[in-house]
Amino acid sequence: MEVVNQNIALREDRNLLIIAHLSQYLDYITGFGGLIVPFVIWLSTKDSVIGMNEHGKAIINLQLSLILYVIIGIPAILLLGAGILLLIFTGILSFVMPIVNAVKAANGESPSYFGTIRFIS
Repeated sequence: MEVVNQNIALREDRNLLIIAHLSQYLDYITGFGGLIVPFVIWLSTKDSVIGMNEHGKAIINLQLSLILYVIIGIPAILLLGAGILLLIFTGILSFVMPIVNAVKAANGESPSYFGTIRFIS
């Protein structure tokens, strides 16, 4: 019987963490990719980069929360304009939080996304 050593050496790559956070802005540039690119980065490096699992989960949770807020906000516009406030909140959240957490990743801190629902824990 052969035992294969599957220990993967962890490496610290803060630049990749920053890229994962800032890749959320692909939605503004191309219209898509703000969920797909960080998801691929997270899945491919979560076991080999220190902190990627935590940061990747936070990014995916934010993106899924933003999608849900938009889905709820658009029909809620018809309800006394309450959806407009939700869409403004979503726009501010989607613009500010990736920058804040990219700076936190550069400093080696844990991510904290305000207003996110934890779909992946």
